Amino acid sequence: MTLPKLRNIGPKSAAWLKQVGLHSLEDLQAAGPVEAYMRIKRAGFKPTMNLLYAIEGALCDCHWQEVPDARRQQLVAEAEAAIEQLPPPRYKPTAAPVRTTVLTADTVALPPEAGDGAED
Repeated sequence: MTLPKLRNIGPKSAAWLKQVGLHSLEDLQAAGPVEAYMRIKRAGFKPTMNLLYAIEGALCDCHWQEVPDARRQQLVAEAEAAIEQLPPPRYKPTAAPVRTTVLTADTVALPPEAGDGAED
């Protein structure tokens, strides 16, 4: 069975869902909105919170903007808690304090010029 045309789910979102193994409405219902969102995020895509609301709206058969504020806050809290558990991306170094070093002529030992004609 393939993912049917769901409310709030456009072609890009549907493609992301299929790529993370959510091929049917039953798959999406079993995973739930936060798990579906996290699968997409873990796959390397860059979903926004609007996708989270869209998935919830699709499961409730309502427009994503009609998802109640209390439910939105709950979804965001669950998603943020799950995001904190993700490992840091491999392609980015972990953030560290920045250290600036300034070199001046009087603090740097310059090597003798090669071939300057001066013999020791």
